[in-house]
Amino acid sequence: MTVITNIEDLRVLAKRRVPRMFYDYADSGSWTESTYRSNVTEFGKIRFRQRVAVDIDERTIRAKMLGQEVAMPVAIAPTGLTGMQHADGEILGARAAAKFGVPFTLSTMSICSLEDIKQHVGSPFWFQLYVMRDREFIGRLIDRAKAAGCSALMVTLDLQIIGQRHKDLKNGLSAPPKLTPANILNMMTKPGWCMGMLGTSRRQFGNIHGHVKGVEDMGSLSEWTAKQFDPRLNWNDIEWIKQRWGGKLILKGVLDAEDARLAVGTGADVIIVSNHGGRQLDGAPSSIEALPAIVDAVGDKIEVWMDGGIRSGQDVLRAWALGARGTMIGRAFLYGLGAMGEAGVTKALEIIAKELDLTMAFCGKRRLADVDRGILLRREA
Repeated sequence: MTVITNIEDLRVLAKRRVPRMFYDYADSGSWTESTYRSNVTEFGKIRFRQRVAVDIDERTIRAKMLGQEVAMPVAIAPTGLTGMQHADGEILGARAAAKFGVPFTLSTMSICSLEDIKQHVGSPFWFQLYVMRDREFIGRLIDRAKAAGCSALMVTLDLQIIGQRHKDLKNGLSAPPKLTPANILNMMTKPGWCMGMLGTSRRQFGNIHGHVKGVEDMGSLSEWTAKQFDPRLNWNDIEWIKQRWGGKLILKGVLDAEDARLAVGTGADVIIVSNHGGRQLDGAPSSIEALPAIVDAVGDKIEVWMDGGIRSGQDVLRAWALGARGTMIGRAFLYGLGAMGEAGVTKALEIIAKELDLTMAFCGKRRLADVDRGILLRREA
């Protein structure tokens, strides 16, 4: 029996259990994948100051994100095709997050729909919106998020066009997967995944299928995305979205301090420093590299979070110390889901929470409120 002690253990297990096209979708970046890799490796260059003979009893890692009490400053990021990592994956992820006490974000490109999550989970969740050319559909989608009881809307800014992701193109990524000889042979090596998929009817994009005219067969995901996502998206559109939504608004995909200042001007409640997991502009800075300058530029005007490359509770603490007041996990969540379903998501959250608590203690702190850049040594070249 495999003993799971870290997120890497979950990744290895997920790779064995999830069909290649969906594992590759989760665990890859665009072009050379340099930004995808740097999202992870740049964290390792940030060293901690270990302190001793300090009272570290009665610690807490509880925090607030968007005014909501959370078990730790971590939310599950919106990830497309989650229900293809594991049958009914979004439902399972939302359940695990609710039980653990952290927010869950449903992607526009989810397999389970807004209505599915509302019916099977019950707890409030967040919804991530991609802006498409069909603004009438986007308006209805926002209204559906309201009806589902979503407590925040997250608008992704950095996917007006899609970065070239070689693995997705070579694998012919689609949902459900096309029954080509190669796909059939690969799926035959994943019996648990196949049994799960046979037991569910959720195999298409639940927020889109049946809600948009002429989208019965989406074919290639990249082709459909290229046709539907709106390259005209601009800051004026955020004002329309904010008015239509009327609630808490999060803007995701900011990497530049000037864009961060423009985001503040929209009246949004949170901005997320993110490069889309290294899946858009290859050669862009890692999220953790971009974070300090953005915090310095706008941190007293808006809540700043970060997303990208987090694989441990130590990474969460590094981001917090550099000014992020929330973090998001995408791949770490998907590894857990693909490896062990709902139990795997819970395991991933438990691992991150334990690592965060222990690292904070080694740095001589008992509360996140006492953590700042002073716990870090200079970054290596």
